[in-house]
Amino acid sequence: MTDELERLANGVLWPGFLGTTAPAWLVEELRDGLAGVVYFGQNVGEGLPALSAQILDANPDALIGVDEEGGSVTRLESGSGSTLPGAAQLGALDDVVASERTGAELARRVRAVGANVVLGPVADVNTDPRNPVIGVRSFGSDEALVTRHVVATVDGIQDGGVAACVKHFPGHGDTHLDSHHALPEIALDVAEYERVHLEPFRAAVEAGVDAIMTAHIVVPAWGAQPATLNPRVLGMLREWGFRGVIITDALDMAAIRETVGLGGGAALALAAGADLLCIGNPTNPGDAALPDQDRRDFLAARDGIVAALR
Repeated sequence: MTDELERLANGVLWPGFLGTTAPAWLVEELRDGLAGVVYFGQNVGEGLPALSAQILDANPDALIGVDEEGGSVTRLESGSGSTLPGAAQLGALDDVVASERTGAELARRVRAVGANVVLGPVADVNTDPRNPVIGVRSFGSDEALVTRHVVATVDGIQDGGVAACVKHFPGHGDTHLDSHHALPEIALDVAEYERVHLEPFRAAVEAGVDAIMTAHIVVPAWGAQPATLNPRVLGMLREWGFRGVIITDALDMAAIRETVGLGGGAALALAAGADLLCIGNPTNPGDAALPDQDRRDFLAARDGIVAALR
């Protein structure tokens, strides 16, 4: 049995896990208030609806998220590649009805496996052609184009009864580093950054998006901390009137893990104003992943929160 601080910390944690059935530790934590889970490719199989039912039986309020963008990023079709168009294709087509219907189909597929959060669409304006992490995941390099397709996709997803989560706030489009492997810094003129890169996020807030995911990027004009850990940056969303859920990008990415660590990152993200902490994919260490990597990562994040509270 967890103590009260651990139970409270469970309520803001969103881990990945190993396997196509829920491990015993995960079921126990879900019964003890764990916010939910994020599915990755290793969790996806024919039994996915039954897995979702098992998770929701342990915690009926569980949020079950899927990185399902269409195009190059899919979990549900990770074995074959997505059969839905990606953002760059939809941006090139520039038909907002097509984007809205793609969002609706994403929602239908996610609901069909028992999940309830789509980690998309990408609201980044891809202004740096060298960008190694966004690229074709973005609707394009023009903020007006990106904005209209983000709003259309959000409408399609949420009209389908699933929460949408636009990402990666405040905008990961003008970087040539990948925050999975490093901590990118964006030295763009701040007025231009606000005009171009914040616009799709502002519009998503006005459109009633349920959730926004943070970026592990540094904008020096707003401080030395990455946005995920920066109260000034996350505070902008509340100043705009956003009342939804601020979700961190995965805390096991190098930009966090190799600077302040998983536990430190969890505590600092909460202190900065994040609501839900995505821990990440326990297979990311590759051959170095331990058999219980999922539980180790979860405990590292929770222990970091509890230690900070104490």
